[in-house]
Amino acid sequence: MDGIYERIAELCKTEQITVTELCRECSIPRATMSDFKQGRSKTLSASALSKIANYFEVSVEYLIKGEISKAGKEELKVALFGGGTNVTDAMWEEVVRYAQYIKERENGS
Repeated sequence: MDGIYERIAELCKTEQITVTELCRECSIPRATMSDFKQGRSKTLSASALSKIANYFEVSVEYLIKGEISKAGKEELKVALFGGGTNVTDAMWEEVVRYAQYIKERENGS
């Protein structure tokens, strides 16, 4: 479960909230996140992961693995391209690059 805290912290940064504010919004004890960050706890509960995923409108899978499943990618392709278009890998990569550009621009990077 390497990188979960970093993904959560990055989502917080993107949403311009602190981890403490996230904990308050999700009714997760701040100590739970502190213990997880410091390695005193090796996991977050399914309930905590679910609350965080729902708050950020991402999947638990994204929090754990840092990637979107193939099924999730297909859903995004349908939403972005209308479903009738055969989306090539090159088209998908261009969308991903553009999304990264927007993220960096908004974060002032």
